[in-house]
Amino acid sequence: METTPDKISVLLEISRRPISLEAPTDEDEETEIGDFVQDTRGLSPAEATDREMLRHHLTEALNRLPEREAHILRLRYGLEDGEMHTLEEVGKAIGVTRERVRQLEAQALNRLRRSSSHHILKDFLIDQE
Repeated sequence: METTPDKISVLLEISRRPISLEAPTDEDEETEIGDFVQDTRGLSPAEATDREMLRHHLTEALNRLPEREAHILRLRYGLEDGEMHTLEEVGKAIGVTRERVRQLEAQALNRLRRSSSHHILKDFLIDQE
């Protein structure tokens, strides 16, 4: 098989053309190219399920705490708005000093460690490693 410069030019031109992900892969047109392309930007179904289960268990654990302590943990660890807040910011939000926020946070974390939720969350996080 002889390869001429013209043939190479044609092949290069073909390789530059975009191909639709909806283009069929074979004659029966049942499968498309997009069926074989993995979306690496998002979470896999297993990761999405794990994240949702963790969110559920975490919500249950926080609901067992006094409202004020749960609110402090949500703010400190970004569970409300996705942004972690400083002791100072949390203190201003709830009207106490940052030292008092630190004390209440420590108290809340200790309550979580002593609760039955601790084992569920700990087991879940160990499985993720």
